[in-house]
Amino acid sequence: MFRNSARAFDALFVIAGGLLAHGARYSAAIGLEDTQRLLVAFNCALVLLLFPVFGIYETWRGKSLPTMLARTAAAWLVVVVTGLLLVFTLHRADTISRLWFAYATLISGALILATKLAAHLLLRVARRRGLNYRTVALVGAPGFTRTLLAHLEQRAHAGFKPVFMLDTTQADRDPTHAGNASVSGLPMFTEMNAFVQKVRDEHINEVWLALPLSEEHTIYRFTRAFQNDFVNLRFIPDTRSLALFNHTLVDVLGLPTISLTGMPIPTPQMWPKLVFDRVFALAALVLMMPLFALIAIAIKLNSPGPVFFKQKRKGIDGRTFEIYKFRSMTVHHEAAGVITQASQHDARVTKVGAFLRRTSLDELPQFFNVLLGQMSVVGPRPHALEHDDLYKDLVYGYMHRYRIKPGITGWAQVNGYRGATRKVEKMETRVKFDLFYIHNWSFWFDIKIVLITLVKGFVGHNAY
Repeated sequence: MFRNSARAFDALFVIAGGLLAHGARYSAAIGLEDTQRLLVAFNCALVLLLFPVFGIYETWRGKSLPTMLARTAAAWLVVVVTGLLLVFTLHRADTISRLWFAYATLISGALILATKLAAHLLLRVARRRGLNYRTVALVGAPGFTRTLLAHLEQRAHAGFKPVFMLDTTQADRDPTHAGNASVSGLPMFTEMNAFVQKVRDEHINEVWLALPLSEEHTIYRFTRAFQNDFVNLRFIPDTRSLALFNHTLVDVLGLPTISLTGMPIPTPQMWPKLVFDRVFALAALVLMMPLFALIAIAIKLNSPGPVFFKQKRKGIDGRTFEIYKFRSMTVHHEAAGVITQASQHDARVTKVGAFLRRTSLDELPQFFNVLLGQMSVVGPRPHALEHDDLYKDLVYGYMHRYRIKPGITGWAQVNGYRGATRKVEKMETRVKFDLFYIHNWSFWFDIKIVLITLVKGFVGHNAY
């Protein structure tokens, strides 16, 4: 009923857009010309035919509002372009006012989008007040089901109401305790038959199977148990133990695949970061040119050798690049494959170099790396290749840090983890901060780290 009403309203909005556009163009709201009437009628038919193909009338419950509005806009654009092609095919283009066509397109599109947005927002309000919800029974281990419950609580506007759950870690072990325990205030069953019967008795709308991929036999048992019931079964795979990143379902060759170690952040979401990196790096380099000149003079006067120091580091996806720093040590040579970290009172560190390292001014040339696209302003700090070879087998998740661009500053650094790392435990903590940053990345998280860096400064007690 609701979907049919939505279709009827969309068709009416196409007609209303044509009439209002005529009034705006010709100061008369009636009297569409023959070609205009033909185009409006054709667009109405296309809306009724194509909008369902784009999934416009599917339920928006639990789906991203911007995505659904973008899909609606794309569907309307297809309708408009197809209608325009019809006009050209019939050689009637010269009989239609371009201004009227533009007005009609914008007005109808705005009416369609505005009503869908309003309906979605009204449903959100209703669902937050306990109306228009779907009841959900959860199946899985308490740990993962608690995570799902937290998601449901944060997104109450989606209209899913959890009512009880089945603990698969205790299933079929102690039927006498079925329904006596609870998780987060929800009744918890430990026996499958009692759970299934409760779902039927309460007319539960959905059962969510929050199970590991290895529990195929359990999934099959539930599909068999509810094969004659009108219950919507959803499988939400518990992949927490498989990798470090969030897992996304991706279509590859028409097959659903779960990405376990790929890029955790979609490329379109990274565009603000990419733009910010270039703009910030260019501004920093221009503003700090006088400081660069002073540092260069001080280095040359303090000890013989080049101003800049270059070293191989790993970048995104493990691709190597040469990182730039101001030289802080005397020129020396080490054995191949050996990197000796600077220590307190290290004789190799020059007087100027000690100040540069303590204040992190030696890192400033890395803005050139940012400008070249090899680094980011914010990200996990890259380490020497020799240290990568050492820690990759000692610290779980170490190499996952290179799934994004390394940075000049990072979440670990602003929390005090910078400088030399001589203990595995210290590196493990640093990696945890880096992985937290990757898991929770947002553009505003980057801005927060930049501001903290500017406020706290670059001085560190562990930098020698």
